[in-house]
Amino acid sequence: MKQPPVYILGGAQSDFARNWAREGKHFVTVMSEIVTDAIASSRIEPHEVETAHLGNFAAELYGKQGQLGAFFLETNPAFSGIPTSRHEAACASGSIAILAASAEIEAGRYDLAAVVGLEQMKTVDTATGGDFLGTAGWYERECKGKEYPFPRLFGRLGDEYDKRFGLKDEYLARISAVNYANARHNPLAQTRGWPPTEGNPQAQAKASQVIAGRIKVRDCSQVTDGTAMVFLASEKYASAWAKRNGKTLEDVPRILGWGHHTAPIEFDTKVAESRDNQYVLPHTRQAIVDAFKRAGVGAATDLSGIETHDCFTTSEYMAIDHFGITKPGESWKAVEEGVIEMGGKLPINPSGGLIGAGHPVGATGVRQMLDAWRQVTGNAGDYQVEGAKKFGVLNIGGSGTTSCAFVVGK
Repeated sequence: MKQPPVYILGGAQSDFARNWAREGKHFVTVMSEIVTDAIASSRIEPHEVETAHLGNFAAELYGKQGQLGAFFLETNPAFSGIPTSRHEAACASGSIAILAASAEIEAGRYDLAAVVGLEQMKTVDTATGGDFLGTAGWYERECKGKEYPFPRLFGRLGDEYDKRFGLKDEYLARISAVNYANARHNPLAQTRGWPPTEGNPQAQAKASQVIAGRIKVRDCSQVTDGTAMVFLASEKYASAWAKRNGKTLEDVPRILGWGHHTAPIEFDTKVAESRDNQYVLPHTRQAIVDAFKRAGVGAATDLSGIETHDCFTTSEYMAIDHFGITKPGESWKAVEEGVIEMGGKLPINPSGGLIGAGHPVGATGVRQMLDAWRQVTGNAGDYQVEGAKKFGVLNIGGSGTTSCAFVVGK
């Protein structure tokens, strides 16, 4: 049975280079700024918002605060009384919020939903933050008492590729360099002002420092304070909205397809389960296949670009063959041939991705959706993919545990 369409009307995000604690700002202050920006830029009337969904990973740890859905009401008095909810799936929390809001629209409960992703991470030291992030894995078995648990886990993803297919460090280094280069063109990217490492021995030495296993500094996404928001709408509301803004419904992007799969939480179990599969993370692959099928996309080459989850360079390396850009185990070909670069056949992370743009955990999925919307509406500015029509999104929670994929287009 074909589901009713879900339209994307726009949104906004914070500057991911900000440090909210240093500014002396509570997260609700920044969220209010972004909600106000999103309302203005999307030409939404606040009283029209009927429901709100918030994606967040660990506010109870980083900020000693739960019940985040109630904070959405603090952003505008017109929201008082509307139903809100908070969703958690580690780094895929934002996408789960999007899926929940989409389901309500498809069910006919509401016509206009606000989706917010939020994470404030710069409240603790590196070791404490790493321990908090460890709760996205099986904490007792995989992460407790271990330094940098998630770099270790995603280093092991690279180890598994190396074991099965071979993996040269130079390809991970190139993925990192492309993301940092793209981020320099994104005015909201966390690393946009960072000096390039090319020709800078001191910067190169720092970027090459080993964090854990095969993971170096340059391979890691950023610790980020950030929030992002999108508005999702039914066909009924989108039609009226388009008319009053001088557009046709065909001008309005929508979620063409989605996929959502969950794998066992422990990395060893994932690897054991996929031992006889051609894909290292078959549930991630299936989420992408489902999104393609629902969108009527035959292959990754039907897309104009992809925003993928590069929490580490190894996760982007995995995404390349899991999207079907290459055969399994041959992601290196797309890196070597420049396929993933701006101007290449299928640019990946024009925004800079999590490595370049930043990774406020609960906000990442929403930011990725917003960037896909920017691309297909021609609003991506200096990191616009020319003529973008359909964009893919992959958002992953944990060590490949929760996988959410989308195709966005008109």
